[in-house]
Amino acid sequence: MFAIIQSGGRQMRVEEGALVTIDHVDLPIGEQLTLKRVLFFSSDNTRVSGTPFIESATVTGIIEEQNRGPKIRVFRKKRRKGWRRTIGHRACLTRVRITDITAG
Repeated sequence: MFAIIQSGGRQMRVEEGALVTIDHVDLPIGEQLTLKRVLFFSSDNTRVSGTPFIESATVTGIIEEQNRGPKIRVFRKKRRKGWRRTIGHRACLTRVRITDITAG
């Protein structure tokens, strides 16, 4: 059994027991998280596709870690002008262990 969810503008395939990394969710570690944006659900013989989401389907998980991703460096330059800028960015991320997938 698996589901395809949307979180933070990205789509990912999740199964029960899987550890997934999503964009930052402002909840403490150990708290239960419910994701309601389920795009697709598949069980043994059933497949349900949403338009765009399945209204009654939910994916629940427990927050295991709040951390930050790798630093991304952005270098901008205008040639022959001597203009250069270097900036960096680190995204805040949340790791979630999927505990249950319900189709409703």
